Amino acid sequence: MRPLIRIFRLMVQSQRKALLQGAALSLVVLLMGAALLGLSGWFITAAAAAGLAGAGATFDVFRPSAMVRFLALGRTAARYGERLTTHDATLRVLAALRVRLLARAAALPFDEMIRARRSAGLNRITADVDALDGIPLRLILPIGAGLAAHGLVFAVLWWLSDLRVAAAILVIHLLGAAAVMAWAGARAAGPSADAERAGQTYRARLLDLVRARADLVVHGRLPAEAGAVHASDAERRTLQAGLDRTGRRAGAALALVASAAAAAALWIGLGLVESGTLTPALAALGVFTALALAETLAPMHRAATELGRMRLAADRMGAVLDTAAAPAEGPAPAPDRAAPVLALDRLALQRLGAAAPVFEGLSLALAPGEVLALTGPSGSGKSTVLQIAAGVSQASAGRAHLLGQPLADWPEQALRDTVTLVPQRASLVAGTLRDNLALAAPDADDATLLAALDACALGATFAARGGLEAPIGPGGAGLSGGEARRVALARALLRRPALLLLDEPTEGLDRATAAAVLAGIRAALPEAAILIAAHRAVEIAAADRSLAMTSMT
Repeated sequence: MRPLIRIFRLMVQSQRKALLQGAALSLVVLLMGAALLGLSGWFITAAAAAGLAGAGATFDVFRPSAMVRFLALGRTAARYGERLTTHDATLRVLAALRVRLLARAAALPFDEMIRARRSAGLNRITADVDALDGIPLRLILPIGAGLAAHGLVFAVLWWLSDLRVAAAILVIHLLGAAAVMAWAGARAAGPSADAERAGQTYRARLLDLVRARADLVVHGRLPAEAGAVHASDAERRTLQAGLDRTGRRAGAALALVASAAAAAALWIGLGLVESGTLTPALAALGVFTALALAETLAPMHRAATELGRMRLAADRMGAVLDTAAAPAEGPAPAPDRAAPVLALDRLALQRLGAAAPVFEGLSLALAPGEVLALTGPSGSGKSTVLQIAAGVSQASAGRAHLLGQPLADWPEQALRDTVTLVPQRASLVAGTLRDNLALAAPDADDATLLAALDACALGATFAARGGLEAPIGPGGAGLSGGEARRVALARALLRRPALLLLDEPTEGLDRATAAAVLAGIRAALPEAAILIAAHRAVEIAAADRSLAMTSMT
């Protein structure tokens, strides 16, 4: 239970006032429900007894009936307020938790962060966060409010009725609910976690099928992949059906517990009435109050069947939250304008477990306005050098300086304002062209956005599609590979970096377009130093000089 308690504490820290208000309203709802049914039972029985005794004309029906109406309306209002408050607070907490998780993920090493961006990782994080809403809504708050309600009702029944009636209701409800919860929780813990894993697998496979459907059709793999998705869905449904059966049985058992409590209150109350210790109306008060307290047991069966799912999500979220946070931001170091924009001194990279380094002894200096092309075969470390220069990967040895200051001394925000890396894969979001460009420059006007497009030879292309309002699908759907890459390049230009790092920027472009794009980038950022991981002759020709990585090993 520790991971669940930890996540709930984080929720309370984020939305303490709203969750406390929701807990208070939950308690008010339960107490009003118990009071409403108990008062109704007392009222009906007392009125009947007064009629039998010939005192019906003098019996006060107005104040009890008014109280019944008040409790009925008040309970409805309190329930509405409780649902509004707790659900709003929970959604706010989950939104804040997502931000916190993304901040932690952003602090991961570059290779781990790339793995976390894959569909399976993102799907798991999304599903886990969604599963956490059950912690306050179906576990902590209902159980806490139920226990508090039972304690208060016990004291009131002891005062108004009899200790034996109050104790019987309390003991049967608490022990019965605990036994049912323990049974259902033990029975559903494993299947609940398995069902959650199966659901995440199904969603990941379905998303992969939708995204890759064109390639699957071309390679004749669509029927096989669709069959795998159906099999995954069948497994998920089978596991969920088993959980549903356990939930129904737990619900039936809890209903029996509530009935047993009411029966015990009736049996004890009848004995007390026969002995003259209680009036029939007060005995009825205990019976109907016991029936009303069944509401405290209603959420328990769902909490028990989802406990494994919530625990699995809390365990994984706790592991992510335990990763080191990004260092606190500080002032940017004073740049030395006389120094190179980028200086690498005897860098080396040794992969874990590898017998030989990927490269070693790499030194270079890049001045403002200069373009340098790194050449070499795949695997020679060109992309890794760009990642090191961007501060997202670490070299095994050597030093890296940005504007005369050690790269490690640059705070994250200042570093991102100074350096822009455009990797091989373009990352675009669903929306419009404007939405994608605005990620780099939210306040840029249309003229600035169009100028960046023109620099990347995209102005005429999008002018025929609606200009800045041209739609773009998820991941750049609707664009060719070359168009998506140029949108990413245009977005990078809007950052106006001092150092621009480009990893195979003209892949998928014909030679004439590639030359135009490279010339446009240089014209748009005349003072920027540009380092290119190049593998095409057009990229090498556009550079002022080149450096072969093969000479480093």
